[in-house]
Amino acid sequence: MKKNQGNLSRRQILAAAGFVGLAALTGCGSGEDGDGKDLSKKQNGAMKDYRVGQQFKAAEPLSFSVLHNDNPAYPMKSGWPFWQELTKRTGITLKPVSVPLSDYEKKRSLLIGAGDAPFLIPKTYHPSEVAFVSSGAILPVSEYVHLMPNFQDKVRKWRLEPELDSIRQSDGKYYLLPGLHEKVKSGYSLSLRTDVLDRLGLTAPSTWDEVYTVLKAIKAEYPDRYPFTDRWSTNTPFPAGAFFSYLGQAYGVRAGWTYDNISWDDGTKKFAFTGALDGFRQMIDYVRRLVAEKLMDPESFTQTDDDAVTKLLSEKSFVISANPQELVQKYRYNLERQVKGARIEMIPVPLGPAGPVVMGGARLENGVMISSKALESDTFVAMMQFVDWLWYSDEGQRFAKWGLKGLTYTDAGGRYRLKDGISLMGSDADAPKDLQKDYGFFNGVFAYGGSWALVSSSFSPDEKKFQDAMAERRQLPIAPAHPLQSVEQEQATLWDTPLRDHVTQNTLKFVLGKRPMSEWDAYVQELKAKNMDRLVDLHNKAHERFKKEGR
Repeated sequence: MKKNQGNLSRRQILAAAGFVGLAALTGCGSGEDGDGKDLSKKQNGAMKDYRVGQQFKAAEPLSFSVLHNDNPAYPMKSGWPFWQELTKRTGITLKPVSVPLSDYEKKRSLLIGAGDAPFLIPKTYHPSEVAFVSSGAILPVSEYVHLMPNFQDKVRKWRLEPELDSIRQSDGKYYLLPGLHEKVKSGYSLSLRTDVLDRLGLTAPSTWDEVYTVLKAIKAEYPDRYPFTDRWSTNTPFPAGAFFSYLGQAYGVRAGWTYDNISWDDGTKKFAFTGALDGFRQMIDYVRRLVAEKLMDPESFTQTDDDAVTKLLSEKSFVISANPQELVQKYRYNLERQVKGARIEMIPVPLGPAGPVVMGGARLENGVMISSKALESDTFVAMMQFVDWLWYSDEGQRFAKWGLKGLTYTDAGGRYRLKDGISLMGSDADAPKDLQKDYGFFNGVFAYGGSWALVSSSFSPDEKKFQDAMAERRQLPIAPAHPLQSVEQEQATLWDTPLRDHVTQNTLKFVLGKRPMSEWDAYVQELKAKNMDRLVDLHNKAHERFKKEGR
Protein backbone atom coordinates (compact mmCIF):
# COMPACT_ATOMS: atom_id res chain seq x y z
CA MET A 1 0.00 0.00 0.00
CA LYS A 2 2.78 2.39 0.92
CA LYS A 3 4.59 1.57 -2.29
CA ASN A 4 1.56 2.59 -4.36
CA GLN A 5 1.23 5.81 -2.40
CA GLY A 6 4.89 6.56 -3.08
CA ASN A 7 4.41 6.13 -6.81
CA LEU A 8 1.32 8.32 -6.73
CA SER A 9 3.10 11.12 -4.89
CA ARG A 10 5.96 11.07 -7.34
CA ARG A 11 3.58 11.42 -10.27
CA GLN A 12 1.73 14.24 -8.56
CA ILE A 13 4.97 16.09 -7.85
CA LEU A 14 5.84 15.85 -11.52
CA ALA A 15 2.38 17.08 -12.47
CA ALA A 16 2.68 20.08 -10.16
CA ALA A 17 5.99 20.96 -11.78
CA GLY A 18 4.40 20.71 -15.21
CA PHE A 19 6.52 17.82 -16.45
CA VAL A 20 3.97 14.99 -16.73
CA GLY A 21 4.11 13.56 -20.21
CA LEU A 22 6.81 16.02 -21.29
CA ALA A 23 7.82 13.64 -24.03
CA ALA A 24 4.24 13.76 -25.28
CA LEU A 25 4.31 17.50 -25.94
CA THR A 26 4.96 16.73 -29.59
CA GLY A 27 2.30 14.05 -29.86
CA CYS A 28 0.62 11.25 -28.01
CA GLY A 29 3.88 9.82 -26.73
CA SER A 30 3.63 6.29 -25.42
CA GLY A 31 -0.09 6.13 -25.99
CA GLU A 32 -0.80 5.79 -22.27
CA ASP A 33 -2.68 8.18 -20.04
CA GLY A 34 -1.73 9.16 -16.49
CA ASP A 35 -3.27 6.02 -15.02
CA GLY A 36 -1.35 3.74 -17.34
CA LYS A 37 -4.47 2.96 -19.42
CA ASP A 38 -3.94 2.40 -23.11
CA LEU A 39 -5.07 5.35 -25.24
CA SER A 40 -4.01 3.77 -28.51
CA LYS A 41 -7.61 2.91 -29.35
CA LYS A 42 -8.86 6.40 -28.55
CA GLN A 43 -6.93 8.36 -31.19
CA ASN A 44 -9.38 8.47 -34.08
CA GLY A 45 -9.17 11.92 -35.65
CA ALA A 46 -6.17 12.95 -33.53
CA MET A 47 -3.12 14.74 -34.91
CA LYS A 48 0.07 12.70 -34.70
CA ASP A 49 2.43 15.62 -34.20
CA TYR A 50 0.32 18.21 -32.39
CA ARG A 51 2.63 20.84 -30.88
CA VAL A 52 2.60 24.21 -29.11
CA GLY A 53 1.45 26.95 -31.46
CA GLN A 54 0.28 24.54 -34.15
CA GLN A 55 -3.16 24.84 -35.70
CA PHE A 56 -5.20 21.82 -34.59
CA LYS A 57 -7.04 20.11 -37.42
CA ALA A 58 -8.77 16.79 -36.83
CA ALA A 59 -7.68 14.00 -39.16
CA GLU A 60 -11.36 13.41 -39.94
CA PRO A 61 -14.57 15.39 -39.27
CA LEU A 62 -15.69 14.99 -35.66
CA SER A 63 -18.34 16.43 -33.39
CA PHE A 64 -18.44 16.93 -29.63
CA SER A 65 -21.27 17.98 -27.35
CA VAL A 66 -20.76 21.05 -25.17
CA LEU A 67 -22.86 22.64 -22.43
CA HIS A 68 -23.51 26.22 -23.46
CA ASN A 69 -24.26 28.93 -20.90
CA ASP A 70 -26.75 31.08 -22.84
CA ASN A 71 -26.20 34.70 -21.86
CA PRO A 72 -29.30 36.90 -22.36
CA ALA A 73 -27.00 39.77 -23.38
CA TYR A 74 -26.10 37.78 -26.52
CA PRO A 75 -28.53 34.84 -26.97
CA MET A 76 -27.07 31.86 -28.79
CA LYS A 77 -27.66 31.61 -32.54
CA SER A 78 -26.99 28.55 -34.66
CA GLY A 79 -25.88 30.82 -37.53
CA TRP A 80 -23.02 32.52 -35.69
CA PRO A 81 -19.86 32.71 -37.81
CA PHE A 82 -18.06 31.44 -34.69
CA TRP A 83 -19.50 27.93 -35.16
CA GLN A 84 -18.87 27.84 -38.89
CA GLU A 85 -15.29 29.10 -38.76
CA LEU A 86 -14.45 26.82 -35.82
CA THR A 87 -15.46 23.79 -37.89
CA LYS A 88 -13.56 25.11 -40.91
CA ARG A 89 -10.35 25.56 -38.92
CA THR A 90 -10.44 22.48 -36.71
CA GLY A 91 -12.66 19.93 -38.40
CA ILE A 92 -14.70 19.86 -35.20
CA THR A 93 -18.41 20.60 -35.03
CA LEU A 94 -19.61 21.56 -31.58
CA LYS A 95 -23.12 20.47 -30.65
CA PRO A 96 -24.25 22.91 -27.97
CA VAL A 97 -26.72 21.98 -25.25
CA SER A 98 -28.03 25.44 -24.46
CA VAL A 99 -28.96 26.31 -20.87
CA PRO A 100 -30.09 29.77 -19.68
CA LEU A 101 -27.52 31.61 -17.61
CA SER A 102 -29.97 31.98 -14.72
CA ASP A 103 -30.43 28.20 -14.52
CA TYR A 104 -26.96 27.07 -15.56
CA GLU A 105 -25.56 25.62 -12.34
CA LYS A 106 -28.78 23.80 -11.43
CA LYS A 107 -29.23 22.34 -14.91
CA ARG A 108 -25.56 21.35 -15.06
CA SER A 109 -25.91 19.40 -11.80
CA LEU A 110 -29.05 17.66 -13.02
CA LEU A 111 -27.46 16.62 -16.31
CA ILE A 112 -24.33 15.29 -14.61
CA GLY A 113 -26.34 13.49 -11.96
CA ALA A 114 -28.52 11.82 -14.58
CA GLY A 115 -25.51 10.78 -16.67
CA ASP A 116 -26.69 12.98 -19.56
CA ALA A 117 -24.02 15.67 -19.47
CA PRO A 118 -22.27 16.68 -22.70
CA PHE A 119 -18.62 15.68 -23.07
CA LEU A 120 -17.45 19.27 -22.52
CA ILE A 121 -18.77 21.21 -19.52
CA PRO A 122 -17.30 24.74 -19.53
CA LYS A 123 -18.11 27.84 -17.49
CA THR A 124 -17.46 25.97 -14.23
CA TYR A 125 -16.01 27.88 -11.31
CA HIS A 126 -13.88 26.13 -8.70
CA PRO A 127 -14.90 24.57 -6.31
CA SER A 128 -18.14 23.66 -8.12
CA GLU A 129 -16.43 20.62 -9.63
CA VAL A 130 -15.83 19.10 -6.17
CA ALA A 131 -19.46 18.01 -5.89
CA PHE A 132 -19.01 15.65 -8.86
CA VAL A 133 -15.67 14.07 -7.93
CA SER A 134 -16.79 11.25 -5.62
CA SER A 135 -19.34 9.92 -8.11
CA GLY A 136 -16.73 9.56 -10.83
CA ALA A 137 -18.90 11.57 -13.21
CA ILE A 138 -16.06 13.87 -14.29
CA LEU A 139 -12.51 13.08 -15.29
CA PRO A 140 -9.41 13.82 -13.21
CA VAL A 141 -8.19 16.05 -16.02
CA SER A 142 -4.74 16.47 -14.51
CA GLU A 143 -4.08 12.90 -15.68
CA TYR A 144 -4.55 13.92 -19.32
CA VAL A 145 -2.79 17.27 -19.65
CA HIS A 146 0.09 15.44 -21.36
CA LEU A 147 -2.22 15.58 -24.39
CA MET A 148 -2.41 19.40 -24.09
CA PRO A 149 0.89 21.06 -25.04
CA ASN A 150 -0.47 24.63 -25.00
CA PHE A 151 -1.94 24.20 -21.54
CA GLN A 152 1.33 22.81 -20.19
CA ASP A 153 3.36 25.51 -21.92
CA LYS A 154 1.40 28.32 -20.28
CA VAL A 155 1.50 26.67 -16.86
CA ARG A 156 5.30 26.51 -17.10
CA LYS A 157 5.89 29.95 -18.60
CA TRP A 158 3.60 31.73 -16.15
CA ARG A 159 4.59 29.59 -13.17
CA LEU A 160 1.03 28.58 -12.41
CA GLU A 161 1.86 25.36 -10.58
CA PRO A 162 0.98 26.80 -7.12
CA GLU A 163 -2.43 27.90 -8.40
CA LEU A 164 -3.10 24.47 -9.87
CA ASP A 165 -2.01 22.86 -6.61
CA SER A 166 -4.68 24.90 -4.86
CA ILE A 167 -7.45 23.10 -6.77
CA ARG A 168 -6.11 19.55 -6.34
CA GLN A 169 -8.31 17.10 -4.47
CA SER A 170 -7.29 14.62 -1.76
CA ASP A 171 -6.08 12.14 -4.41
CA GLY A 172 -3.62 14.76 -5.67
CA LYS A 173 -5.51 15.30 -8.92
CA TYR A 174 -7.53 18.22 -10.22
CA TYR A 175 -10.83 17.82 -12.02
CA LEU A 176 -11.18 21.21 -13.70
CA LEU A 177 -9.19 22.69 -16.59
CA PRO A 178 -9.22 26.32 -15.46
CA GLY A 179 -8.78 29.38 -17.60
CA LEU A 180 -5.15 30.52 -17.31
CA HIS A 181 -4.13 34.15 -16.95
CA GLU A 182 -0.63 35.55 -17.22
CA LYS A 183 -1.47 38.33 -14.75
CA VAL A 184 -4.16 39.15 -12.20
CA LYS A 185 -6.93 41.34 -13.59
CA SER A 186 -8.99 43.52 -11.26
CA GLY A 187 -12.55 44.35 -12.14
CA TYR A 188 -14.43 46.59 -9.72
CA SER A 189 -13.98 49.80 -7.75
CA LEU A 190 -15.70 53.06 -6.83
CA SER A 191 -16.77 55.55 -9.46
CA LEU A 192 -17.35 59.19 -8.52
CA ARG A 193 -18.81 62.30 -10.11
CA THR A 194 -15.56 64.15 -10.72
CA ASP A 195 -17.35 67.34 -11.79
CA VAL A 196 -18.88 67.46 -8.30
CA LEU A 197 -15.47 66.89 -6.72
CA ASP A 198 -13.99 69.71 -8.79
CA ARG A 199 -16.78 72.06 -7.80
CA LEU A 200 -16.17 71.31 -4.12
CA GLY A 201 -12.38 71.61 -4.43
CA LEU A 202 -11.84 67.88 -3.78
CA THR A 203 -9.45 65.41 -5.37
CA ALA A 204 -10.16 61.77 -6.14
CA PRO A 205 -9.54 59.69 -2.99
CA SER A 206 -6.72 57.14 -2.88
CA THR A 207 -7.46 55.67 0.58
CA TRP A 208 -10.66 54.71 2.38
CA ASP A 209 -10.04 57.45 4.94
CA GLU A 210 -10.03 59.90 2.04
CA VAL A 211 -13.23 58.31 0.70
CA TYR A 212 -14.86 59.08 4.04
CA THR A 213 -13.65 62.70 3.87
CA VAL A 214 -14.96 63.12 0.32
CA LEU A 215 -18.36 61.66 1.22
CA LYS A 216 -18.59 63.99 4.23
CA ALA A 217 -17.92 66.99 2.01
CA ILE A 218 -20.54 65.94 -0.52
CA LYS A 219 -23.04 65.34 2.30
CA ALA A 220 -22.41 68.84 3.62
CA GLU A 221 -23.20 70.25 0.19
CA TYR A 222 -26.26 68.02 -0.34
CA PRO A 223 -27.60 67.28 3.16
CA ASP A 224 -30.85 65.79 1.84
CA ARG A 225 -29.10 63.08 -0.22
CA TYR A 226 -26.96 60.02 0.30
CA PRO A 227 -23.61 60.67 -1.42
CA PHE A 228 -23.04 56.95 -2.01
CA THR A 229 -25.67 54.44 -3.11
CA ASP A 230 -24.72 51.03 -4.36
CA ARG A 231 -25.83 48.03 -6.40
CA TRP A 232 -25.10 44.32 -7.01
CA SER A 233 -27.07 43.20 -3.97
CA THR A 234 -29.86 41.16 -5.52
CA ASN A 235 -29.39 37.61 -6.85
CA THR A 236 -26.28 37.22 -4.69
CA PRO A 237 -25.94 35.77 -1.18
CA PHE A 238 -23.71 38.62 -0.02
CA PRO A 239 -25.27 42.12 0.03
CA ALA A 240 -23.41 44.75 -2.02
CA GLY A 241 -21.21 41.93 -3.27
CA ALA A 242 -18.94 44.03 -5.50
CA PHE A 243 -18.41 46.75 -2.88
CA PHE A 244 -17.42 44.34 -0.12
CA SER A 245 -15.17 42.43 -2.54
CA TYR A 246 -12.93 45.38 -3.31
CA LEU A 247 -13.30 47.01 0.13
CA GLY A 248 -12.10 43.74 1.67
CA GLN A 249 -8.83 44.10 -0.24
CA ALA A 250 -8.00 47.14 1.91
CA TYR A 251 -8.39 45.06 5.06
CA GLY A 252 -6.70 41.92 3.79
CA VAL A 253 -9.86 39.79 3.80
CA ARG A 254 -12.11 38.18 1.24
CA ALA A 255 -15.64 39.50 1.39
CA GLY A 256 -18.63 40.02 -0.86
CA TRP A 257 -18.45 37.99 -4.04
CA THR A 258 -15.00 36.68 -3.11
CA TYR A 259 -15.98 35.62 0.42
CA ASP A 260 -14.90 32.18 1.59
CA ASN A 261 -15.27 30.88 5.12
CA ILE A 262 -11.67 29.69 5.12
CA SER A 263 -8.70 32.03 4.63
CA TRP A 264 -4.96 31.41 4.62
CA ASP A 265 -2.98 33.35 7.23
CA ASP A 266 0.52 33.71 5.79
CA GLY A 267 1.83 34.88 9.16
CA THR A 268 0.81 31.83 11.16
CA LYS A 269 0.97 29.52 8.12
CA LYS A 270 -2.47 28.21 9.05
CA PHE A 271 -6.04 28.55 7.85
CA ALA A 272 -8.44 30.76 9.79
CA PHE A 273 -12.14 31.59 9.68
CA THR A 274 -12.62 34.68 7.51
CA GLY A 275 -15.76 36.03 9.15
CA ALA A 276 -14.10 36.14 12.57
CA LEU A 277 -10.85 37.85 11.55
CA ASP A 278 -10.07 41.26 13.00
CA GLY A 279 -9.68 42.66 9.49
CA PHE A 280 -13.23 41.54 8.74
CA ARG A 281 -14.43 43.31 11.89
CA GLN A 282 -12.61 46.51 10.91
CA MET A 283 -14.14 46.40 7.44
CA ILE A 284 -17.66 46.01 8.83
CA ASP A 285 -17.10 48.83 11.29
CA TYR A 286 -16.03 51.15 8.46
CA VAL A 287 -19.21 50.47 6.50
CA ARG A 288 -21.31 50.81 9.66
CA ARG A 289 -19.84 54.28 10.10
CA LEU A 290 -20.74 55.29 6.54
CA VAL A 291 -24.33 54.15 7.03
CA ALA A 292 -24.68 55.67 10.52
CA GLU A 293 -23.54 59.08 9.28
CA LYS A 294 -25.84 58.85 6.25
CA LEU A 295 -22.96 58.88 3.82
CA MET A 296 -24.08 55.56 2.33
CA ASP A 297 -27.64 54.70 1.39
CA PRO A 298 -28.88 51.80 3.59
CA GLU A 299 -30.91 50.57 0.60
CA SER A 300 -27.56 49.76 -1.05
CA PHE A 301 -27.75 46.30 0.51
CA THR A 302 -31.22 45.38 -0.74
CA GLN A 303 -32.13 47.46 -3.82
CA THR A 304 -32.03 46.38 -7.44
CA ASP A 305 -29.32 47.52 -9.81
CA ASP A 306 -31.83 49.62 -11.75
CA ASP A 307 -32.88 51.47 -8.61
CA ALA A 308 -29.26 52.23 -7.71
CA VAL A 309 -28.42 53.47 -11.20
CA THR A 310 -31.60 55.56 -11.35
CA LYS A 311 -30.54 57.37 -8.17
CA LEU A 312 -27.16 58.13 -9.73
CA LEU A 313 -28.65 59.42 -12.97
CA SER A 314 -31.21 61.56 -11.13
CA GLU A 315 -28.47 63.03 -8.92
CA LYS A 316 -29.84 61.56 -5.73
CA SER A 317 -26.35 60.10 -5.31
CA PHE A 318 -22.89 60.79 -6.70
CA VAL A 319 -20.84 57.65 -5.96
CA ILE A 320 -21.50 54.05 -7.01
CA SER A 321 -19.58 50.80 -7.59
CA ALA A 322 -18.48 50.22 -11.16
CA ASN A 323 -16.65 48.02 -13.56
CA PRO A 324 -15.15 49.54 -16.73
CA GLN A 325 -18.00 48.37 -18.96
CA GLU A 326 -20.78 49.72 -16.74
CA LEU A 327 -18.88 52.97 -16.26
CA VAL A 328 -18.82 53.67 -19.98
CA GLN A 329 -21.99 52.05 -21.23
CA LYS A 330 -24.44 52.91 -18.47
CA TYR A 331 -23.18 55.64 -16.13
CA ARG A 332 -21.25 57.98 -18.39
CA TYR A 333 -23.35 57.50 -21.50
CA ASN A 334 -26.61 58.34 -19.68
CA LEU A 335 -25.23 61.01 -17.36
CA GLU A 336 -23.79 63.00 -20.24
CA ARG A 337 -27.24 63.07 -21.83
CA GLN A 338 -29.19 63.85 -18.68
CA VAL A 339 -26.93 66.12 -16.65
CA LYS A 340 -25.11 68.98 -18.34
CA GLY A 341 -21.39 68.95 -17.61
CA ALA A 342 -21.52 65.68 -15.68
CA ARG A 343 -18.33 63.63 -15.55
CA ILE A 344 -17.79 60.30 -13.80
CA GLU A 345 -14.57 58.32 -13.33
CA MET A 346 -13.64 54.96 -11.84
CA ILE A 347 -10.73 55.19 -9.41
CA PRO A 348 -8.14 52.54 -8.46
CA VAL A 349 -9.31 50.57 -5.43
CA PRO A 350 -8.62 52.80 -2.39
CA LEU A 351 -5.98 51.57 0.02
CA GLY A 352 -6.45 50.67 3.67
CA PRO A 353 -4.70 48.98 6.60
CA ALA A 354 -3.52 46.03 4.48
CA GLY A 355 -1.57 48.31 2.15
CA PRO A 356 -1.31 47.82 -1.63
CA VAL A 357 -2.88 44.39 -1.83
CA VAL A 358 -4.76 43.01 -4.83
CA MET A 359 -7.36 40.39 -3.91
CA GLY A 360 -10.10 41.06 -6.39
CA GLY A 361 -8.59 38.90 -9.10
CA ALA A 362 -6.86 35.59 -9.62
CA ARG A 363 -4.84 33.92 -12.35
CA LEU A 364 -7.18 30.93 -12.58
CA GLU A 365 -10.62 31.54 -14.01
CA ASN A 366 -13.68 29.41 -14.66
CA GLY A 367 -12.88 26.40 -16.75
CA VAL A 368 -13.89 23.12 -18.36
CA MET A 369 -14.93 19.85 -16.76
CA ILE A 370 -14.77 16.73 -18.93
CA SER A 371 -17.47 14.08 -18.60
CA SER A 372 -16.08 10.65 -17.73
CA LYS A 373 -18.09 9.29 -20.64
CA ALA A 374 -15.72 11.09 -22.99
CA LEU A 375 -12.94 8.67 -22.07
CA GLU A 376 -15.01 5.83 -23.54
CA SER A 377 -14.94 7.48 -26.96
CA ASP A 378 -12.39 6.44 -29.58
CA THR A 379 -11.93 10.18 -30.33
CA PHE A 380 -10.85 11.12 -26.80
CA VAL A 381 -7.31 12.19 -27.73
CA ALA A 382 -8.57 14.39 -30.56
CA MET A 383 -11.07 15.98 -28.19
CA MET A 384 -8.35 16.85 -25.67
CA GLN A 385 -6.21 18.32 -28.46
CA PHE A 386 -9.17 20.39 -29.60
CA VAL A 387 -9.84 21.65 -26.06
CA ASP A 388 -6.16 22.56 -25.81
CA TRP A 389 -6.24 24.56 -29.04
CA LEU A 390 -9.51 26.44 -28.50
CA TRP A 391 -9.12 27.34 -24.81
CA TYR A 392 -5.32 27.45 -24.38
CA SER A 393 -3.47 28.20 -27.62
CA ASP A 394 -2.67 31.81 -28.50
CA GLU A 395 -4.45 31.50 -31.82
CA GLY A 396 -7.52 29.75 -30.38
CA GLN A 397 -7.88 32.39 -27.67
CA ARG A 398 -7.48 35.20 -30.20
CA PHE A 399 -10.09 33.60 -32.47
CA ALA A 400 -12.61 33.11 -29.64
CA LYS A 401 -12.18 36.70 -28.51
CA TRP A 402 -11.79 38.80 -31.66
CA GLY A 403 -13.09 36.56 -34.43
CA LEU A 404 -11.91 36.72 -38.03
CA LYS A 405 -9.23 39.13 -39.13
CA GLY A 406 -10.60 41.24 -41.94
CA LEU A 407 -14.21 40.37 -41.12
CA THR A 408 -14.61 41.42 -37.49
CA TYR A 409 -11.30 43.11 -36.67
CA THR A 410 -8.04 44.50 -37.98
CA ASP A 411 -4.65 44.02 -36.35
CA ALA A 412 -1.78 46.44 -36.61
CA GLY A 413 1.28 45.61 -34.54
CA GLY A 414 -0.72 43.64 -32.00
CA ARG A 415 -3.32 46.40 -31.61
CA TYR A 416 -6.81 45.14 -32.35
CA ARG A 417 -9.57 47.29 -33.74
CA LEU A 418 -13.12 46.27 -34.55
CA LYS A 419 -14.15 46.70 -38.14
CA ASP A 420 -16.37 49.68 -38.83
CA GLY A 421 -20.00 48.96 -38.12
CA ILE A 422 -19.31 46.44 -35.35
CA SER A 423 -19.80 47.21 -31.66
CA LEU A 424 -18.61 45.40 -28.55
CA MET A 425 -20.47 45.95 -25.27
CA GLY A 426 -21.72 49.34 -26.38
CA SER A 427 -18.43 50.62 -27.78
CA ASP A 428 -20.30 52.07 -30.76
CA ALA A 429 -23.96 52.75 -30.01
CA ASP A 430 -24.71 53.42 -33.69
CA ALA A 431 -23.08 50.30 -35.12
CA PRO A 432 -25.54 47.97 -36.92
CA LYS A 433 -23.67 44.81 -35.84
CA ASP A 434 -22.47 43.46 -32.50
CA LEU A 435 -19.45 41.17 -32.09
CA GLN A 436 -21.20 39.01 -29.49
CA LYS A 437 -24.82 39.09 -30.61
CA ASP A 438 -24.32 38.78 -34.36
CA TYR A 439 -21.03 36.91 -34.70
CA GLY A 440 -20.75 34.79 -31.52
CA PHE A 441 -17.26 35.96 -30.59
CA PHE A 442 -16.23 37.33 -27.17
CA ASN A 443 -18.55 34.67 -25.74
CA GLY A 444 -17.81 34.02 -22.06
CA VAL A 445 -18.13 30.27 -22.64
CA PHE A 446 -15.05 30.25 -24.87
CA ALA A 447 -13.22 33.58 -24.52
CA TYR A 448 -11.32 34.03 -21.30
CA GLY A 449 -7.78 33.80 -19.99
CA GLY A 450 -4.63 34.34 -21.96
CA SER A 451 -1.59 36.55 -22.15
CA TRP A 452 -1.76 40.06 -20.74
CA ALA A 453 -1.33 41.39 -24.28
CA LEU A 454 -4.49 39.57 -25.38
CA VAL A 455 -6.50 40.28 -22.23
CA SER A 456 -5.64 43.98 -22.34
CA SER A 457 -6.26 44.25 -26.09
CA SER A 458 -9.95 44.98 -25.46
CA PHE A 459 -9.42 47.54 -22.69
CA SER A 460 -11.04 50.92 -23.13
CA PRO A 461 -8.85 53.94 -22.22
CA ASP A 462 -10.61 54.00 -18.83
CA GLU A 463 -9.91 50.35 -18.14
CA LYS A 464 -6.30 50.59 -19.30
CA LYS A 465 -5.69 53.47 -16.89
CA PHE A 466 -7.36 51.50 -14.07
CA GLN A 467 -5.54 48.24 -14.76
CA ASP A 468 -2.16 49.96 -15.11
CA ALA A 469 -2.62 51.46 -11.65
CA MET A 470 -3.76 48.16 -10.13
CA ALA A 471 -0.90 46.24 -11.75
CA GLU A 472 1.54 48.06 -9.47
CA ARG A 473 0.08 46.30 -6.44
CA ARG A 474 0.84 42.92 -4.98
CA GLN A 475 -1.37 39.87 -4.67
CA LEU A 476 -1.92 38.12 -1.37
CA PRO A 477 -0.08 34.79 -0.99
CA ILE A 478 -1.86 31.90 -2.67
CA ALA A 479 -3.49 29.51 -0.22
CA PRO A 480 -1.69 26.14 -0.27
CA ALA A 481 -3.48 22.95 -1.23
CA HIS A 482 -5.69 21.49 1.49
CA PRO A 483 -7.99 18.99 -0.27
CA LEU A 484 -10.57 17.28 1.89
CA GLN A 485 -11.32 13.59 1.67
CA SER A 486 -14.88 12.67 0.61
CA VAL A 487 -16.13 12.08 4.15
CA GLU A 488 -14.50 15.31 5.32
CA GLN A 489 -16.00 17.18 2.39
CA GLU A 490 -19.49 16.00 3.32
CA GLN A 491 -18.97 17.13 6.91
CA ALA A 492 -17.48 20.46 5.85
CA THR A 493 -20.47 21.12 3.61
CA LEU A 494 -22.85 20.59 6.53
CA TRP A 495 -20.93 23.14 8.60
CA ASP A 496 -20.05 25.55 5.83
CA THR A 497 -23.48 26.74 4.75
CA PRO A 498 -24.89 27.65 8.21
CA LEU A 499 -21.65 29.46 9.02
CA ARG A 500 -21.68 31.39 5.75
CA ASP A 501 -25.33 32.35 6.27
CA HIS A 502 -24.59 33.55 9.80
CA VAL A 503 -21.71 35.73 8.57
CA THR A 504 -23.84 37.21 5.79
CA GLN A 505 -26.85 37.92 8.02
CA ASN A 506 -24.80 39.49 10.78
CA THR A 507 -22.70 41.54 8.39
CA LEU A 508 -25.94 43.20 7.32
CA LYS A 509 -27.11 43.63 10.91
CA PHE A 510 -23.84 45.25 11.96
CA VAL A 511 -23.58 47.67 9.04
CA LEU A 512 -27.23 48.75 9.34
CA GLY A 513 -26.88 49.32 13.08
CA LYS A 514 -29.36 46.60 13.96
CA ARG A 515 -26.65 44.95 16.01
CA PRO A 516 -24.01 47.02 17.88
CA MET A 517 -20.33 46.35 17.30
CA SER A 518 -20.01 45.79 21.06
CA GLU A 519 -21.57 42.36 20.35
CA TRP A 520 -18.74 41.26 18.08
CA ASP A 521 -17.36 38.82 20.65
CA ALA A 522 -20.83 37.35 21.11
CA TYR A 523 -21.09 36.96 17.34
CA VAL A 524 -17.78 35.05 17.28
CA GLN A 525 -19.05 32.75 20.04
CA GLU A 526 -22.13 32.07 17.92
CA LEU A 527 -19.84 31.05 15.07
CA LYS A 528 -17.99 28.71 17.42
CA ALA A 529 -21.32 27.15 18.39
CA LYS A 530 -21.92 26.51 14.69
CA ASN A 531 -18.65 24.50 14.44
CA MET A 532 -16.36 27.28 13.23
CA ASP A 533 -13.29 25.88 14.99
CA ARG A 534 -13.99 22.34 13.84
CA LEU A 535 -14.25 23.51 10.22
CA VAL A 536 -10.94 25.37 10.48
CA ASP A 537 -9.28 22.34 12.10
CA LEU A 538 -10.55 20.14 9.29
CA HIS A 539 -8.84 22.33 6.68
CA ASN A 540 -5.61 22.67 8.65
CA LYS A 541 -5.39 18.90 9.12
CA ALA A 542 -6.01 18.41 5.40
CA HIS A 543 -3.19 20.82 4.63
CA GLU A 544 -0.79 19.04 6.97
CA ARG A 545 -1.76 15.67 5.52
CA PHE A 546 -1.19 16.91 1.98
CA LYS A 547 2.29 18.19 2.92
CA LYS A 548 3.17 15.00 4.77
CA GLU A 549 2.29 12.81 1.81
CA GLY A 550 4.71 14.79 -0.33
CA ARG A 551 2.21 16.13 -2.81
